[in-house]
Amino acid sequence: MKTSLAGKVALVAGATRGAGRGIAVQLGAAGATVYVTGRTTRSERSEMNRPETIEETAALVDEAGGRGIAVQVDHLIPDEVSALVAQIKDEQGALHVLVNDIWGATRMEWNNSVWESSLDYGLRTLRLAVDTHAITSHFALPLLIQTPGGLVVEVTDGTDEYNATNYRVSFFYDLAKAAVNRMAFALAHELLPYGATAISLTPGWLRLEAMLEAYGVTESNWRDATTRSPHFAISESPSFVGRAVAALAQDPDVSRWNGKSLSSGQLARIYGFTDLDGSQPDAWRYITEVQDRGKPADVTGYR
Repeated sequence: MKTSLAGKVALVAGATRGAGRGIAVQLGAAGATVYVTGRTTRSERSEMNRPETIEETAALVDEAGGRGIAVQVDHLIPDEVSALVAQIKDEQGALHVLVNDIWGATRMEWNNSVWESSLDYGLRTLRLAVDTHAITSHFALPLLIQTPGGLVVEVTDGTDEYNATNYRVSFFYDLAKAAVNRMAFALAHELLPYGATAISLTPGWLRLEAMLEAYGVTESNWRDATTRSPHFAISESPSFVGRAVAALAQDPDVSRWNGKSLSSGQLARIYGFTDLDGSQPDAWRYITEVQDRGKPADVTGYR
């Protein structure tokens, strides 16, 4: 059973682009008021130097049927996060959904050992990927637990099961993504007495704006990229993981997932939502059973 999110307040921390934008828009489509945060605005870009802005995301939330509120926040700066939560409390009086999707890394030194990697950038990556989530939870959760039934979603890359048994291409990336899974597990224990739920959620092979650009395609013709990378056939739009979060937020029995590591493809089979093209890509099952085993790309039975 699902309930409308009208009257519900969500904070999507890290909603400038990618999964965060997709999640914010789908929460809006379900009727929520969504605070969208990030560092890039119409007048200022973050170190990622991308054109997407939080104002654009807020406008997309409005277009979807919700209410989008853009607030520029650097989630590494405690005072800015504290001020954000104070604003939400003052304007809305409650917070029902917290999505920690903050990432912000500008480059990764793939397949480099820890001693071959830049220590400064590696530590910066951990701060952007881990410290931001901890800082945001520290300030936002006291407001969230004031209303029973709150939901916290820690967005990462890879299920806990997959990350526990597979090296994720670099020491710092591996550590960052596994840490987010563990944060959700820890938060689940701390939130349980307050009737709130915490989960970690991973999209599959996500068609980020930068990914589409790298392949020279758009969302409308993304399949053309499979000529360069055949396994890209299992990829998914940011709307897919957004629909996963919206389904969780509308589930009156969401507490059954407390402390669990979930994927968008897994939840699509349970809740019945689809991607924009009507498919249900199950990327992590595909990656394990097809891609990692060196089999030819074939998404039959996986989307």
